[in-house]
Amino acid sequence: MKTDTAYGREARSEKPQSVTTLAEMKRKGEKITCLTGYDASFSALLDRAGVDVILVGDSLGMVIQGYGSTLAVTMDQMVYHTRCVVRGRQRAFVIADLPFMSYPEPNRAAENAARLLREGEAQMVKLEGGRIRAETVRHLVAQGIPVCGHLGLLPQSVHQIGGYRVQGKDQQAAETMLEDARILQDAGATLLVLECVPASLAKKITESLAIPTIGIGAGVDCDGQVLVLYDLLDITPGKRPKFSKNFMAETGDAVSAVRAFVDEVRKGRFPTEEQSF
Repeated sequence: MKTDTAYGREARSEKPQSVTTLAEMKRKGEKITCLTGYDASFSALLDRAGVDVILVGDSLGMVIQGYGSTLAVTMDQMVYHTRCVVRGRQRAFVIADLPFMSYPEPNRAAENAARLLREGEAQMVKLEGGRIRAETVRHLVAQGIPVCGHLGLLPQSVHQIGGYRVQGKDQQAAETMLEDARILQDAGATLLVLECVPASLAKKITESLAIPTIGIGAGVDCDGQVLVLYDLLDITPGKRPKFSKNFMAETGDAVSAVRAFVDEVRKGRFPTEEQSF
């Protein structure tokens, strides 16, 4: 096995992750690990630490650019950061967010998603919303573009929902979200992020779908977990979200912190009830 001189570890020899390998992980009951990444250096670190998926999130508007939301992030910026991440990784699967107002209708969504795949070299795009996005998802998939859906707390709709709040708490909202998840799957989405959703609802959604779910503040029963990297490393300015964990506190260096996250997710030790709703 090849020695990784940059981190003093042995490089992983596994084949690159794909939509097929992620689907197989769900079937086998193996947890999927995902962290956000925005540049080549951190991308290489995450890859070597064993992270399965790197999400180039529009969260970069907050943790990189210093805005109070994700709304200011542009397509050009997403393409740039995605390209940087792809250059750093070897094995991890790369998903890129379609930023705010880049997918108001199917044709424009396809044009912008094509940029993320062609110029940014992403392997999948992520968009927010339920049944209202079904036509767009079908259109993207028809063009050969893999799609990850996103339900629950939708950061691009933060002003519409009145802030960063848990979604799906009452019965009607929970039933709507469950149906939205099924609609997105039927439209062709091959992955689904559930953000700030009651753990019991996230479990029900996960069990009802054939595609993998990736949770963030959605309990331990999702098929995988994602965190904003800067929250994990405790370098995000201000207060960390309830659903995050400072993995640096017990490890002391970035590589060990990421490895600890990977290990705890795979063993079902993260998130705990403390990081769930």
